[in-house]
Amino acid sequence: METVCEPCWTCRNRRIQCDQSGTPCAKCEKAGMECFDKRPLRWVKGVAIRGKMQGRTHEGISNGSPMHTSRITKSAPSTPKKSHRALVQASASTSLPVTLQDPSMSNLDQTSKYYIDYYNERICKLFIVYDSARNPFRSLISFGLKDPVLQKGILALAARHRANTGQSFHQLQAPTPPSLINANRDALLFKHQAMEALSQVLGDRTIEKSDTTVASIFLLIFLDLLEFGSDGWNFHLEGAKGLIASHRPMLETQAGVNNGPGQTVQEIWGFISNQIHLIETLGATFLRPKVLSEFIFNGQAERHPQEEIEQSFLGCPEFLLSAIQFLSNERDTIAGELPDGAALQTHIQDTTAMLELIQNFDCYAWALSLQHSRQPSTDEINNLCKLSQTFKTGALIYGRRVLDALTETITEQDDLVSELLGLIANLKDDEALFKCVLWAIFVAGLECRSQAQKDFLVESLEKFWTETSCSNVITAAKILKDYWDQEDGLETPSRWIFDIGRLGRDCLLI
Repeated sequence: METVCEPCWTCRNRRIQCDQSGTPCAKCEKAGMECFDKRPLRWVKGVAIRGKMQGRTHEGISNGSPMHTSRITKSAPSTPKKSHRALVQASASTSLPVTLQDPSMSNLDQTSKYYIDYYNERICKLFIVYDSARNPFRSLISFGLKDPVLQKGILALAARHRANTGQSFHQLQAPTPPSLINANRDALLFKHQAMEALSQVLGDRTIEKSDTTVASIFLLIFLDLLEFGSDGWNFHLEGAKGLIASHRPMLETQAGVNNGPGQTVQEIWGFISNQIHLIETLGATFLRPKVLSEFIFNGQAERHPQEEIEQSFLGCPEFLLSAIQFLSNERDTIAGELPDGAALQTHIQDTTAMLELIQNFDCYAWALSLQHSRQPSTDEINNLCKLSQTFKTGALIYGRRVLDALTETITEQDDLVSELLGLIANLKDDEALFKCVLWAIFVAGLECRSQAQKDFLVESLEKFWTETSCSNVITAAKILKDYWDQEDGLETPSRWIFDIGRLGRDCLLI
């Protein structure tokens, strides 16, 4: 047993004599108390230990501005009986957030510290299916503390989300509430600083484009999800794709380099590359044909033998993602005019074959095969199965419309639409998974015809907004309303796979 050289802090604080028998000491163990070597950090619920701000939380700050508050602290988590020293020496799974461990935090002003904490607590779990100690978004904090471009991107994300939280789903254009004026100003300032710094780096040929440059652009795509989803995400995507392609040789040399808490540079790059592939694939389905350039995705090297649900933004199975990409490419091929003769028959056969493969995809087997950091419950596996079914059913609906365009027919899809609506309803109570289904909600909205279905989808979009504060869902609601008004009275649906990009202004609806 390890011998403690000095009496423990816990005994000294209790004003009793420590027996110095080990860690924990016998007296602390007998009393059921945590044995600390030194005074521990005092974590409280709220922004202050005492005074007028005692007990106040992020949302409870009356003026809504971190400019006028002390640094946010955390609620004390329940921990096993360990010494404070043992907790600090733990790996990335430690209960202390990375922001409190990094010495670089001491160089930040109070506003930046506030938003770094906010990003750590709110943003990191927003853009991942399940939050965990290996959350790649959280790993970016350590990089951001050393890189001003990435840091401003992190701050802009946090400030924009904070400003969005007080807005109404039905009145987003209403004047900003006084409690959020400062957060809105911060969001605009940080975004301007991030864009300006990024522009300088990209425009200066003497500055080497680092891995953090790609990460900065990557975060700007997510910033666009918080800002309507229509202000240039595809341009950020194109820039990130170009930098990824040019940095692959550097990535090979950095394999195994650990620059983040618990993750290597290569792992983080692999995550970014995979999520850019996902964003491009699902985002392209609602764009005008051929808006995005071809991205040679070479993600196999970064993939694990099994898909990891805690390393996924939306939880879309890789097979279904590849299938959706194929269908989207088929749509782009026939967007101008249909091929004729043997070429047309080949497209029909290939699309039909892909639809059969999608239909045969086993969602439950996929859910069982996923890697987890812990043993999932039966309910979690069943809900992951339902999540994959939403992507599967959405892909079938989309694919059949592509096949309709090839065969110049119109297929009734009422059964598939009803099935998709049922899946969306079943996921409403799962906060972690419901935030992943906007793409499926939008597909269902383009196909539904009854007022009851439309009302249900609007309610679903409002719930999505409440849980995510991502403004692109409000954009999705507006596009669907305009589309429903346009389609009202028509006996057959329009060819929305071609037209929705023009109506939706090439929005990112995921």
